[in-house]
Amino acid sequence: MATTMFVRETSATVGARGALLFVKSVPGVRYGEIVEVRIDGETRLGQVIDVSRDVTIIQVFGGTSAIAYGRTVVRFRGETLKLPVSLDMLGRIFDGLGRPIDGGPPIVPEDYLDIHGAPLNPAVRLPPSEPIETGISVIDGLLTLVRGQKLPIFSGSGLPHNRVAMQIVRQARVRGAEEKFAVVFGAIGVTHEEAMYFLEELRKMGALDRTVAFITTASAPTVEKLALPRVALTAAEFLAWKHDMHVLAIITDMTNYCEALREISAAREEVPGRRGYPGYMYTDLATIYERAGRVEGKKGSVTIMPILTMPDDDITHPIPDLTGYITEGQIVLSRELWRKGIYPPVDVFLSLSRLMKDGIGPGKTREDHKEVFSQLIAAYAEGQHIRELTMIIGTESLSERDKKYLEFADQFERRFINQGEYEHRTFEQTLDLAWELLAILPEEELKQIRDETIKKYHPKYRKSRSS
Repeated sequence: MATTMFVRETSATVGARGALLFVKSVPGVRYGEIVEVRIDGETRLGQVIDVSRDVTIIQVFGGTSAIAYGRTVVRFRGETLKLPVSLDMLGRIFDGLGRPIDGGPPIVPEDYLDIHGAPLNPAVRLPPSEPIETGISVIDGLLTLVRGQKLPIFSGSGLPHNRVAMQIVRQARVRGAEEKFAVVFGAIGVTHEEAMYFLEELRKMGALDRTVAFITTASAPTVEKLALPRVALTAAEFLAWKHDMHVLAIITDMTNYCEALREISAAREEVPGRRGYPGYMYTDLATIYERAGRVEGKKGSVTIMPILTMPDDDITHPIPDLTGYITEGQIVLSRELWRKGIYPPVDVFLSLSRLMKDGIGPGKTREDHKEVFSQLIAAYAEGQHIRELTMIIGTESLSERDKKYLEFADQFERRFINQGEYEHRTFEQTLDLAWELLAILPEEELKQIRDETIKKYHPKYRKSRSS
């Protein structure tokens, strides 16, 4: 953190509640300003979260225990929270305020950046159009992630979203030998068990040298949980805009972030919105998600994959609901598939990538991708319909055509959606696997695919050419 002259100081403490400190306002105080709170020789950092004519509210990092009226001095630093940034951050693990927690030395900063970022001019934004390969077939084949996109993962308690996140961190890459790629990983308010899992995975994976990680536990101060996604995205923007990298930012769990937001809102006695969350939660989430994108004149990009757990698996809950309005699609994990032993348990019909069509095709993935995608969805939907029908009439009443679709649906789940946690599939391997499954169906049923594409990629014709 950059050193500055302390220009304003007060000991006029009005009160304290939880992690909030109330002091009499002094001239020139700004929202978001960093303060130092000195309590009997101990110094704690805090941040101004509300300013009125009479009272300034400060969120104290570490809480307000031992606050003593008249003996507590608040110094206003005249600056917002800033993150020291450098390429040396790659391969390092930090807390929610950007302090190293991996036992390594502090980084030597190239710059100090405001964690709230600089707003992007909409006129210089470029539409996302290049894919990111996650190595996971169900995402790459049916929900392709595009550079500059905001694509969240909606999960539920007990589902393997943390494992999926780590698999993407390990495997994600962009095409092109000259393209520079990095991953920024952020974990908000996780349990100590989850934190140890993330730390262990990050240390043993071969991709750590291109990864920057920020982790804060459930016991961390509320304001640190609120700062973490902004700190992580500040690091992502630095790598993208200053060093021309394509950066994938994976942030889990945004539900913990929203709970911290609700906690602060309640402490400030604000009028609650839906289910007690503050009415400005939509705007607050948008200030995080909208930092994704591509910019004219810059080679790099920032892509965001926020992960959130839906309370009671309720997709209409305010957190997934508002997130869905801001982002460009969603990947929904299915408890039913998870019970079947399918990993990753992605619900194909509830999931969507709105920018997928711009990121696939010749020169990006492969020329048959769009047609294969359409045919897979249509065939799986038909197979699901027949599967429900068999619960009423039994399999004996099915036609040969129906039995083929039933077989396809089973194989699609077991071979295409299901994948090893450490198994990396390229776009080509994913599409070749899709063709193997489509070969289960009679050729005349492949109505979403042109004849020339079938002749080129169908396993039957490939075998005849090779022989």
